[in-house]
Amino acid sequence: MMRIDQDITHQHRLAWGLGMSLLLASAAFLLMGAGVGSTGFESVLKAWHDPAAWQIVWDIRLPRTLGAWLAGALLGLAGAVAQGLFRNPLADPYLLGSASGASLGVAIALALFGVSPFAMQWLVRLGLTGAAFVGAVAAVLLTLLLAKGVQHTLRLLLAGVIVGVVLGAVSALTMLLMPDIMQAMQAFLLGSTGFVGWTSCALMAAVLLACVVVAWMLSHALDGLALGEATALSLGLPLPAMRAALVVVLALATGTAVAQTGLIAFVGLAAPHLVRSVAKTTHGRLIVLASLMGAVLLMVADVLARWLIAPQELPVGVLTAVLGGSYLLWLMHRRTGQGSSL
Repeated sequence: MMRIDQDITHQHRLAWGLGMSLLLASAAFLLMGAGVGSTGFESVLKAWHDPAAWQIVWDIRLPRTLGAWLAGALLGLAGAVAQGLFRNPLADPYLLGSASGASLGVAIALALFGVSPFAMQWLVRLGLTGAAFVGAVAAVLLTLLLAKGVQHTLRLLLAGVIVGVVLGAVSALTMLLMPDIMQAMQAFLLGSTGFVGWTSCALMAAVLLACVVVAWMLSHALDGLALGEATALSLGLPLPAMRAALVVVLALATGTAVAQTGLIAFVGLAAPHLVRSVAKTTHGRLIVLASLMGAVLLMVADVLARWLIAPQELPVGVLTAVLGGSYLLWLMHRRTGQGSSL
Protein backbone atom coordinates (compact mmCIF):
# COMPACT_ATOMS: atom_id res chain seq x y z
CA MET A 1 0.00 0.00 0.00
CA MET A 2 2.86 2.35 0.84
CA ARG A 3 4.48 1.59 -2.54
CA ILE A 4 1.26 2.59 -4.34
CA ASP A 5 1.10 5.86 -2.39
CA GLN A 6 4.73 6.58 -3.27
CA ASP A 7 4.05 5.93 -6.98
CA ILE A 8 1.03 8.26 -6.92
CA THR A 9 3.07 10.97 -5.19
CA HIS A 10 5.88 10.51 -7.72
CA GLN A 11 3.51 10.79 -10.68
CA HIS A 12 1.89 13.85 -9.09
CA ARG A 13 5.29 15.53 -8.79
CA LEU A 14 6.14 14.62 -12.38
CA ALA A 15 2.90 16.19 -13.58
CA TRP A 16 3.56 19.40 -11.65
CA GLY A 17 7.15 19.50 -12.90
CA LEU A 18 6.03 19.00 -16.47
CA GLY A 19 3.42 21.75 -16.16
CA MET A 20 5.93 24.25 -14.78
CA SER A 21 8.47 23.32 -17.47
CA LEU A 22 5.89 23.86 -20.21
CA LEU A 23 4.92 27.24 -18.77
CA LEU A 24 8.57 28.35 -18.66
CA ALA A 25 9.10 27.08 -22.22
CA SER A 26 6.01 29.00 -23.32
CA ALA A 27 7.37 32.25 -21.87
CA ALA A 28 10.81 31.66 -23.42
CA PHE A 29 9.49 30.93 -26.90
CA LEU A 30 7.02 33.82 -26.71
CA LEU A 31 9.99 36.15 -26.26
CA MET A 32 11.90 34.32 -28.98
CA GLY A 33 8.95 34.59 -31.35
CA ALA A 34 8.96 38.36 -30.91
CA GLY A 35 12.48 38.46 -32.38
CA VAL A 36 12.12 36.02 -35.28
CA GLY A 37 11.17 37.44 -38.65
CA SER A 38 12.45 38.88 -41.88
CA THR A 39 14.15 41.76 -40.04
CA GLY A 40 15.55 39.59 -37.25
CA PHE A 41 16.10 40.81 -33.68
CA GLU A 42 16.81 44.33 -34.88
CA SER A 43 13.11 45.16 -34.69
CA VAL A 44 13.06 44.21 -31.00
CA LEU A 45 16.07 46.38 -30.24
CA LYS A 46 14.58 49.34 -32.11
CA ALA A 47 10.99 48.84 -30.94
CA TRP A 48 11.18 51.36 -28.07
CA HIS A 49 12.18 54.29 -30.26
CA ASP A 50 11.13 53.25 -33.78
CA PRO A 51 7.35 53.23 -34.48
CA ALA A 52 7.78 50.95 -37.50
CA ALA A 53 9.77 48.40 -35.49
CA TRP A 54 7.23 48.59 -32.66
CA GLN A 55 4.41 47.89 -35.10
CA ILE A 56 6.27 44.85 -36.46
CA VAL A 57 6.80 43.42 -32.99
CA TRP A 58 3.47 44.36 -31.40
CA ASP A 59 1.03 44.01 -34.31
CA ILE A 60 2.59 41.10 -36.22
CA ARG A 61 5.06 38.95 -34.29
CA LEU A 62 3.56 38.88 -30.81
CA PRO A 63 -0.06 38.13 -31.82
CA ARG A 64 1.21 35.52 -34.27
CA THR A 65 3.33 33.79 -31.63
CA LEU A 66 0.61 33.99 -28.99
CA GLY A 67 -1.93 32.81 -31.57
CA ALA A 68 0.22 29.76 -32.29
CA TRP A 69 0.30 29.04 -28.54
CA LEU A 70 -3.48 29.34 -28.22
CA ALA A 71 -4.25 27.28 -31.34
CA GLY A 72 -1.84 24.58 -30.19
CA ALA A 73 -3.49 24.56 -26.76
CA LEU A 74 -6.92 24.12 -28.35
CA LEU A 75 -5.65 21.23 -30.49
CA GLY A 76 -3.86 19.60 -27.56
CA LEU A 77 -7.03 19.85 -25.47
CA ALA A 78 -9.13 18.44 -28.31
CA GLY A 79 -6.66 15.59 -28.79
CA ALA A 80 -6.82 14.60 -25.12
CA VAL A 81 -10.62 14.70 -25.18
CA ALA A 82 -10.81 12.69 -28.43
CA GLN A 83 -8.44 9.98 -27.22
CA GLY A 84 -10.31 9.65 -23.94
CA LEU A 85 -13.75 9.77 -25.54
CA PHE A 86 -12.99 7.13 -28.16
CA ARG A 87 -10.61 5.17 -25.91
CA ASN A 88 -8.12 5.17 -28.76
CA PRO A 89 -4.58 6.59 -28.47
CA LEU A 90 -4.58 7.26 -32.23
CA ALA A 91 -7.69 9.48 -32.14
CA ASP A 92 -7.06 13.07 -33.20
CA PRO A 93 -9.17 16.27 -33.07
CA TYR A 94 -10.21 15.95 -36.73
CA LEU A 95 -11.87 12.57 -36.20
CA LEU A 96 -15.44 13.91 -36.40
CA GLY A 97 -14.92 15.43 -39.85
CA SER A 98 -14.27 18.98 -38.67
CA ALA A 99 -11.12 19.42 -40.79
CA SER A 100 -12.85 18.39 -44.01
CA GLY A 101 -15.86 20.52 -43.15
CA ALA A 102 -13.67 23.56 -42.54
CA SER A 103 -11.83 22.99 -45.82
CA LEU A 104 -15.13 22.73 -47.69
CA GLY A 105 -16.41 25.90 -46.02
CA VAL A 106 -13.34 27.85 -47.11
CA ALA A 107 -13.47 26.39 -50.63
CA ILE A 108 -17.14 27.32 -51.05
CA ALA A 109 -16.53 30.82 -49.68
CA LEU A 110 -13.64 31.38 -52.09
CA ALA A 111 -15.68 30.00 -54.98
CA LEU A 112 -18.49 32.46 -54.21
CA PHE A 113 -16.24 35.50 -54.40
CA GLY A 114 -17.28 37.61 -57.38
CA VAL A 115 -20.41 35.58 -58.13
CA SER A 116 -22.81 38.30 -57.07
CA PRO A 117 -22.89 41.48 -54.95
CA PHE A 118 -25.05 39.64 -52.42
CA ALA A 119 -22.50 36.88 -52.13
CA MET A 120 -19.73 39.45 -51.68
CA GLN A 121 -21.58 41.25 -48.87
CA TRP A 122 -22.34 37.96 -47.17
CA LEU A 123 -18.73 36.82 -47.39
CA VAL A 124 -17.36 40.10 -46.09
CA ARG A 125 -19.52 39.73 -42.99
CA LEU A 126 -18.73 36.06 -42.46
CA GLY A 127 -15.07 36.03 -43.50
CA LEU A 128 -12.97 33.00 -44.39
CA THR A 129 -12.38 32.17 -40.73
CA GLY A 130 -16.13 32.29 -40.14
CA ALA A 131 -16.71 30.06 -43.17
CA ALA A 132 -14.15 27.59 -41.87
CA PHE A 133 -15.77 27.53 -38.42
CA VAL A 134 -19.28 27.11 -39.86
CA GLY A 135 -18.01 24.29 -42.09
CA ALA A 136 -16.35 22.52 -39.16
CA VAL A 137 -19.45 22.76 -36.96
CA ALA A 138 -21.72 21.64 -39.83
CA ALA A 139 -19.51 18.59 -40.39
CA VAL A 140 -19.71 17.62 -36.72
CA LEU A 141 -23.50 18.05 -36.75
CA LEU A 142 -23.69 15.87 -39.84
CA THR A 143 -21.59 13.25 -38.07
CA LEU A 144 -23.92 13.31 -35.08
CA LEU A 145 -26.92 13.01 -37.40
CA LEU A 146 -25.49 9.97 -39.17
CA ALA A 147 -24.46 8.39 -35.86
CA LYS A 148 -27.93 9.07 -34.42
CA GLY A 149 -26.50 10.85 -31.41
CA VAL A 150 -23.59 10.03 -29.14
CA GLN A 151 -24.87 6.85 -27.53
CA HIS A 152 -22.60 4.52 -29.53
CA THR A 153 -18.93 5.46 -29.65
CA LEU A 154 -18.07 3.11 -32.52
CA ARG A 155 -20.93 4.41 -34.66
CA LEU A 156 -19.84 7.98 -33.94
CA LEU A 157 -16.29 7.14 -34.94
CA LEU A 158 -17.33 5.50 -38.21
CA ALA A 159 -19.70 8.35 -39.04
CA GLY A 160 -16.88 10.85 -38.49
CA VAL A 161 -14.58 8.96 -40.84
CA ILE A 162 -17.27 8.79 -43.54
CA VAL A 163 -18.14 12.48 -43.24
CA GLY A 164 -14.46 13.40 -43.41
CA VAL A 165 -13.88 11.39 -46.58
CA VAL A 166 -17.04 12.63 -48.35
CA LEU A 167 -16.56 16.31 -47.47
CA GLY A 168 -12.88 16.06 -48.39
CA ALA A 169 -13.87 14.73 -51.80
CA VAL A 170 -16.42 17.54 -52.28
CA SER A 171 -13.77 20.10 -51.32
CA ALA A 172 -11.33 18.61 -53.84
CA LEU A 173 -14.05 18.64 -56.52
CA THR A 174 -14.77 22.31 -55.76
CA MET A 175 -11.10 23.17 -56.28
CA LEU A 176 -11.04 21.13 -59.47
CA LEU A 177 -14.04 23.01 -60.86
CA MET A 178 -12.70 26.38 -59.66
CA PRO A 179 -8.92 26.19 -60.17
CA ASP A 180 -8.55 29.90 -59.39
CA ILE A 181 -9.07 29.21 -55.68
CA MET A 182 -6.28 26.61 -55.38
CA GLN A 183 -3.58 29.11 -54.49
CA ALA A 184 -5.75 30.73 -51.82
CA MET A 185 -6.68 27.28 -50.44
CA GLN A 186 -3.03 26.31 -50.19
CA ALA A 187 -2.37 28.53 -47.18
CA PHE A 188 -5.36 27.04 -45.35
CA LEU A 189 -4.56 23.41 -46.20
CA LEU A 190 -0.88 23.74 -45.25
CA GLY A 191 -1.61 25.71 -42.07
CA SER A 192 -0.43 29.20 -41.27
CA THR A 193 -0.32 31.50 -38.25
CA GLY A 194 0.61 34.51 -40.35
CA PHE A 195 -2.90 35.98 -40.37
CA VAL A 196 -3.55 35.79 -36.62
CA GLY A 197 -4.14 39.15 -34.93
CA TRP A 198 -5.07 40.30 -31.46
CA THR A 199 -8.79 39.82 -32.14
CA SER A 200 -8.19 36.19 -33.09
CA CYS A 201 -6.06 35.72 -29.97
CA ALA A 202 -8.86 37.08 -27.76
CA LEU A 203 -11.39 34.77 -29.40
CA MET A 204 -9.17 31.69 -29.05
CA ALA A 205 -8.34 32.57 -25.44
CA ALA A 206 -12.03 32.82 -24.52
CA VAL A 207 -12.86 29.51 -26.22
CA LEU A 208 -9.83 27.81 -24.65
CA LEU A 209 -10.80 28.93 -21.16
CA ALA A 210 -14.38 27.73 -21.58
CA CYS A 211 -13.33 24.39 -23.11
CA VAL A 212 -10.70 23.69 -20.45
CA VAL A 213 -13.17 24.38 -17.64
CA VAL A 214 -15.90 22.17 -19.13
CA ALA A 215 -13.50 19.37 -20.07
CA TRP A 216 -11.90 19.43 -16.63
CA MET A 217 -15.34 19.24 -14.97
CA LEU A 218 -16.16 16.20 -17.14
CA SER A 219 -12.76 14.54 -16.75
CA HIS A 220 -14.16 11.93 -14.35
CA ALA A 221 -16.35 10.71 -17.21
CA LEU A 222 -13.20 10.11 -19.29
CA ASP A 223 -11.63 8.32 -16.33
CA GLY A 224 -14.71 6.12 -16.13
CA LEU A 225 -14.71 5.44 -19.88
CA ALA A 226 -11.08 4.34 -19.64
CA LEU A 227 -12.33 1.43 -17.51
CA GLY A 228 -15.01 0.53 -20.07
CA GLU A 229 -18.55 1.75 -20.70
CA ALA A 230 -20.09 -0.96 -18.49
CA THR A 231 -17.88 0.08 -15.57
CA ALA A 232 -18.60 3.75 -16.19
CA LEU A 233 -22.36 3.09 -16.15
CA SER A 234 -22.03 1.04 -12.98
CA LEU A 235 -20.41 4.06 -11.33
CA GLY A 236 -23.60 6.01 -11.98
CA LEU A 237 -22.16 8.34 -14.62
CA PRO A 238 -24.74 9.82 -17.04
CA LEU A 239 -22.66 8.87 -20.07
CA PRO A 240 -24.98 10.10 -22.87
CA ALA A 241 -25.13 13.65 -21.50
CA MET A 242 -21.44 13.73 -20.61
CA ARG A 243 -20.43 12.30 -23.98
CA ALA A 244 -22.55 14.93 -25.76
CA ALA A 245 -20.88 17.72 -23.74
CA LEU A 246 -17.43 16.34 -24.54
CA VAL A 247 -18.28 16.20 -28.25
CA VAL A 248 -19.30 19.87 -28.05
CA VAL A 249 -15.96 20.72 -26.41
CA LEU A 250 -14.09 18.72 -29.05
CA ALA A 251 -15.95 20.38 -31.92
CA LEU A 252 -15.68 23.92 -30.50
CA ALA A 253 -11.96 23.68 -29.71
CA THR A 254 -11.07 22.10 -33.05
CA GLY A 255 -13.30 24.38 -35.11
CA THR A 256 -11.91 27.53 -33.48
CA ALA A 257 -8.28 26.48 -33.98
CA VAL A 258 -8.80 25.38 -37.59
CA ALA A 259 -10.73 28.54 -38.46
CA GLN A 260 -7.85 30.74 -37.31
CA THR A 261 -4.76 28.78 -38.42
CA GLY A 262 -5.90 26.25 -41.04
CA LEU A 263 -5.13 22.55 -40.89
CA ILE A 264 -2.30 21.87 -38.43
CA ALA A 265 -1.38 18.19 -38.43
CA PHE A 266 -0.22 15.94 -35.55
CA VAL A 267 -0.27 18.53 -32.74
CA GLY A 268 -3.52 17.23 -31.26
CA LEU A 269 -2.40 13.64 -31.75
CA ALA A 270 1.14 13.94 -30.38
CA ALA A 271 0.53 16.26 -27.39
CA PRO A 272 -1.32 13.73 -25.16
CA HIS A 273 1.24 11.04 -26.08
CA LEU A 274 4.12 13.26 -25.00
CA VAL A 275 2.40 14.02 -21.69
CA ARG A 276 1.70 10.35 -20.97
CA SER A 277 5.30 9.45 -21.80
CA VAL A 278 6.42 11.68 -18.92
CA ALA A 279 3.69 11.20 -16.30
CA LYS A 280 0.81 8.78 -15.87
CA THR A 281 -2.04 10.91 -14.62
CA THR A 282 -5.81 11.26 -14.56
CA HIS A 283 -7.69 12.92 -17.39
CA GLY A 284 -8.19 16.07 -15.31
CA ARG A 285 -4.45 16.78 -15.27
CA LEU A 286 -3.97 15.28 -18.73
CA ILE A 287 -6.37 17.82 -20.26
CA VAL A 288 -4.42 20.76 -18.80
CA LEU A 289 -0.98 19.29 -19.55
CA ALA A 290 -1.94 18.27 -23.10
CA SER A 291 -3.17 21.82 -23.72
CA LEU A 292 0.17 23.22 -22.54
CA MET A 293 2.11 20.62 -24.54
CA GLY A 294 0.16 21.35 -27.72
CA ALA A 295 0.68 25.08 -27.16
CA VAL A 296 4.45 24.69 -26.84
CA LEU A 297 4.64 22.31 -29.82
CA LEU A 298 2.87 24.68 -32.19
CA MET A 299 4.71 27.73 -30.86
CA VAL A 300 8.07 26.00 -31.40
CA ALA A 301 7.00 24.89 -34.87
CA ASP A 302 5.91 28.43 -35.73
CA VAL A 303 9.25 29.91 -34.60
CA LEU A 304 11.17 27.26 -36.56
CA ALA A 305 9.00 27.84 -39.64
CA ARG A 306 9.99 31.52 -39.60
CA TRP A 307 13.65 30.96 -38.72
CA LEU A 308 14.88 27.96 -40.77
CA ILE A 309 14.86 29.60 -44.22
CA ALA A 310 14.50 33.27 -43.18
CA PRO A 311 13.56 35.71 -44.65
CA GLN A 312 11.20 33.19 -46.27
CA GLU A 313 9.19 30.79 -44.12
CA LEU A 314 7.89 27.25 -44.20
CA PRO A 315 4.18 26.36 -43.83
CA VAL A 316 3.83 25.52 -40.16
CA GLY A 317 1.43 22.65 -40.92
CA VAL A 318 4.08 20.96 -43.05
CA LEU A 319 6.64 21.32 -40.27
CA THR A 320 4.33 19.86 -37.61
CA ALA A 321 3.46 16.96 -39.94
CA VAL A 322 7.15 16.13 -40.48
CA LEU A 323 8.11 16.46 -36.81
CA GLY A 324 4.95 14.80 -35.48
CA GLY A 325 5.06 11.97 -38.00
CA SER A 326 8.72 11.31 -37.21
CA TYR A 327 7.96 11.21 -33.49
CA LEU A 328 5.07 8.76 -33.92
CA LEU A 329 7.17 6.51 -36.18
CA TRP A 330 9.92 6.49 -33.54
CA LEU A 331 7.34 5.77 -30.84
CA MET A 332 5.88 2.87 -32.83
CA HIS A 333 9.36 1.45 -33.39
CA ARG A 334 10.23 1.69 -29.70
CA ARG A 335 6.94 0.20 -28.52
CA THR A 336 7.17 -2.61 -31.11
CA GLY A 337 10.62 -3.46 -29.81
CA GLN A 338 9.18 -3.60 -26.29
CA GLY A 339 6.28 -5.79 -27.44
CA SER A 340 3.53 -3.27 -26.67
CA SER A 341 1.28 -0.95 -28.66
CA LEU A 342 0.68 2.77 -28.75
